[in-house]
Amino acid sequence: MELNKKVSIITGGSEGIGKATALLFAAKGARVIITGRTESKLKAAVAEAAQQDLSLNYYVGDVSNEDECASLVTHVVEQYQAIDILFNNAGILHGGMTHETSTEIWDEIFNINVRGTFFMSKQVLPHMLAQGKGCIVNNSSIVGLKAVPGLAAYNASKGAITQLTRSMALEYAGQGIRVNAVCPGTCETPLLDKSRAEMVEAGVDEEGIDGAIETFVNYPPMGRFGKPEEIAQAVLFLCSEGNTFMTGAMLSVDGGFCAT
Repeated sequence: MELNKKVSIITGGSEGIGKATALLFAAKGARVIITGRTESKLKAAVAEAAQQDLSLNYYVGDVSNEDECASLVTHVVEQYQAIDILFNNAGILHGGMTHETSTEIWDEIFNINVRGTFFMSKQVLPHMLAQGKGCIVNNSSIVGLKAVPGLAAYNASKGAITQLTRSMALEYAGQGIRVNAVCPGTCETPLLDKSRAEMVEAGVDEEGIDGAIETFVNYPPMGRFGKPEEIAQAVLFLCSEGNTFMTGAMLSVDGGFCAT
């Protein structure tokens, strides 16, 4: 599963699943551009890659801003004359029951998770159409397939990504462009740390926090959280040259959660 000189954009590429995928892609020979809102985190990811004798490039941008997405894509095309792979990974998570979810939180989640995926795809697709080929992978979630309580806005956003993935797969199947989604279970990423911090800020005691985390650990039959590197391997598979007949698929990487 080599990616020899494939030009690859990875949103939310400075940490977690995005960074793990960027490092794996670079190791497989891809030319990787990571993007995110915080330059210091992007630079740290580039430095980490350099320590492994790998090369990453970065571009500071906010996927919820369509103009910034357009500027990123223009920059990549001018520099590399192609875009072969887009991994729409950028996303945020806030917990909350439906009646407790503020409009501001709802909009923030949809702006980044859904609009960001749409904006980046919309900007990249014309270039892939001109090339007659391309691969897009969207980061959905197990909650894009099965809802869990207490994540109303996040569940809804990932359900939207699942359906957007299927729509794009059908629209471009005859034009050389494959569109799939990876659906991770709960992973050991900074999103998990942020969720814990939110619970602390909301006044949840340690016992309650530990109980919530234990519940999620016990969701999948494997009884553990996933690792970013495990999800990255699934993204690599979806983008590989040997995987040419797979489009519109939701690839669960969840320790067996969706099988229950």
